[in-house]
Formats: sequence, C-alpha cells, structure tokens
Amino acid sequence: MVSRNTIVSYIEKIYNKEKNKLKDILGRIPNRICLTSDVWTASTSEGYICLTAHFVDERWRLTSCVLNFCRMKPPHNGIALEATLFDCLKQWGIDKKVFSITLDNASSNDNMQDHLKKHLCVQSNLLCDGEYFHVRCSVHILNLIVQEGLKVANEALKKIRESVKYIKGSDGRMIKFKDCVNDAGISLTGGLRLDVSTRWNSTYLMLESALKYRKAFEFFQVADMNYKHCPSDEDWERGESILWKVQCILEENQDQVDDVIREMATDMKTKFDKYGKEYSVVLAFVVILDPRLKVPFLKYCYTTLDALTCNVKLKNVEDKFRVLYQEYVNIFNHQSVVLSQSSQDSNSLSKSSREGSKTKKCKIISGFKNFQNQPISDTGKSELDAYLEEKSIEVDEEHYEDFEVLLYWKINEKKYHVLSLMARDVLSIPITTIASESSFSIGGRVLTKYRSSTLPDHI
Repeated sequence: MVSRNTIVSYIEKIYNKEKNKLKDILGRIPNRICLTSDVWTASTSEGYICLTAHFVDERWRLTSCVLNFCRMKPPHNGIALEATLFDCLKQWGIDKKVFSITLDNASSNDNMQDHLKKHLCVQSNLLCDGEYFHVRCSVHILNLIVQEGLKVANEALKKIRESVKYIKGSDGRMIKFKDCVNDAGISLTGGLRLDVSTRWNSTYLMLESALKYRKAFEFFQVADMNYKHCPSDEDWERGESILWKVQCILEENQDQVDDVIREMATDMKTKFDKYGKEYSVVLAFVVILDPRLKVPFLKYCYTTLDALTCNVKLKNVEDKFRVLYQEYVNIFNHQSVVLSQSSQDSNSLSKSSREGSKTKKCKIISGFKNFQNQPISDTGKSELDAYLEEKSIEVDEEHYEDFEVLLYWKINEKKYHVLSLMARDVLSIPITTIASESSFSIGGRVLTKYRSSTLPDHI
C-alpha cells in the first residue's frame, strides 16, 4: 500500500496536468469568458471562494469549469475579494478575455465588481468600458422580491411555521398529531414540512403541506395544552391566499384580494422596480441573437409590459447592441480580412492545380460554395444588417425547445464571422450563480465536522 503523501503527490500531478489542459483551451478559443463567483464559510469557519468559467469551446459546446476553489482569508470585503479574483484571472491568463461576471446581491460583491471593473478597464480589457460586465443573479433577485411580499403576512406565516416546528420537535408530539389526523378524518401520507425562512420556495412547500392538515391542528390544540401557536381561521385563509398568489401571477388579480395581499403586491412591485432599473441590457441581446426571435420578439415583450414605452426601450437595446457589435468589428475585422485573404489564396491554388480535371458543373458548384462561405461584409452590407434582415427561422411548437441556437451560429460561422464571435460571448452569460454555489455542496461533504483538518490547498 502506497503512503498518504504518495497519494497526495499523485493527485496533485493529475490536477496540475488537467489545469494546464484547460489553460490551453482557454488560450485557444477566440471568444471571451463569462464568470460566476461566490464565497462560502465551511464548518471550520474558514472562508472559501469559488470562481467558475462559462464559455463556448472550439467545438461550439457550452462549457462550465471551476477555475478556483481556494481559501479566502478575512476580511471578505470588496477590495480583498477583488484582489483574490484578479490573481485567479492572472494565473489562468484570462484577465484580457473576460466578458462578464454574475454575482448575487451582497454589498461586498457590488464593491468587488466595481474594483475589478476599474482594474480591467484601466488595461482596456473590457468591451464598452465594462457596461455589460456585471450581471445580477436572477434567482437571488426573485428571492428578495418574494421575501418582501411575505413580510406583509409575517404574523400568519409565523404561527404556521411555529406550529409545524412544535409538532416536529419530538416523536411524542408527532404520534399525537397522527392521532389527531385520524380523528379529523384526513387520509393523507405527505406529512408536514418545515421551511427555511430565507428560501421562499420552501415556505411555499410548508404552506402547501400545512393547509392539508388544517383541521388536525385544531384537534391537536385540544389534545396538547402546551401548544400555543394554533393559527386562527383568518391566518389559515391568509396562508391559502399567499399560496394561491405564488402559484398564479400575483399582479393578475390585485383588485380581487384582501388588503394584506394587495399590500404584498405593492411591496413586491416596488422591490421589482428597484432591481428592474438595474436590469442588464446584455440579457436582451440574447433574444436578438436567437434566429427564431430577433428584434420582433423584444418588441412583443416590451409592448406587453407597457406599449407607451416600447419604442424607447427597443431603440435603447438596438443602439447598445450595435455599439457592442462595432467593438467586435474593430477587434476582429483585421483577423477576418487576413483569414479571408488566406482562404482565397488557398482556393486559387487549389483551383489552378485541378483546373484541367474539373467539369463545368463542378466549377459552378465550387464557385457556389465559395460564394456561400464568403463573409457578408465582403458584399457591402454589414453582418448585423444582413442577419436582422434575414427572415426568422420558423420552428413548430413541438420542436421549439429542441432548437439549438449555438448550432445555428456554428453552421453560420463563416457567413457571420464577427457576429458569431459576439454570439459566443453573449450566449455564455449565466443568469444565476448556481454553478459556483453548487461547488459548496461538494465542499460541505469534503469538509465536515468529523473531517476538518484537511489543508485548504487540498480542499
């Protein structure tokens, strides 16, 4: 049996070998890289930071890789986080290839991205002066909006939560509650579920389970004199209203619900507007780069939301899209010309060497293929204008979800050379930090209270 140190050394060699492979891949791809990051505190109170890269590889496959899972010593403020992340980017040699970073709404992350954006902009490493650099995690925004609404019905929720907690607090109470369920004539097997108060979806599940046993709680109040949190009829009705409003769309029936639910809708809308103003326009670019949707779908969305402001919003997105596209043209136009010239030279050589053996029909087919592969810009019209003027691809509803947008851009890479490079970056942007957070689930299984002396580097 080999020693522990030998095993550690062997694993480190594998890690370094795979790291170098990934570094080569990141260096070869012509496009930029999107990032997600988050900080985690282990059971040992040690802080760790995770940095994940999202990009389209050379084969046009959307790829996500954990670049760094490393120790993050205090303080966990914006300046310290920025220094750690920038070092990580330098180690991987991608500090000049970053497109965006997706973060949750912690204030330290806001400060961190400000410092990192300034650092990268000083070296002219970001497009459009970093206007599309910071993307807020949509999942966290949704959670904040729903939590704001739940605050209004806090009293009813508290009673239901405390009731579930009290009953699940001991086996004796659980047995007594089962007897109450039978006495109430309820034939269910799902049981009660306790929520995590910071996660609205678990609150929804708690309400869903508790409402089914409403009558059993009344029986339990009589059977257990120490039970003090039984919800009133009004509390139960309010809980049912909350559940229904989460299930449906809260705004659709604002005029038909009670004052508490109406107040909830108002508070949630206020929170939504707060983050809506900071909505990253770059996410609207994704729609334009979907050949099934393009600009008409954006117009439909904006008209549905507010027909009066539709044209202003649409023009803002289109103008910004063109500015970003022009940045790609400025960067890649020279490369495109060189590639085009070298391609034409090789085609000329190939043509001259086989001229004698080709039939007239073969010459026509060969010329047609060259015409198809000719960059749009060579025909006097910009790639962007040609793409937008091209008819949207029609896909029937049955196969709509099966359509692969990246495959479209892979097929049309030669036709829309610069625009396809832009599509690589924009379509790589993750809208949540889940990719980085999921690494913490693995970290929690590696570093437990029973196994807590593993060195940070090995973690």
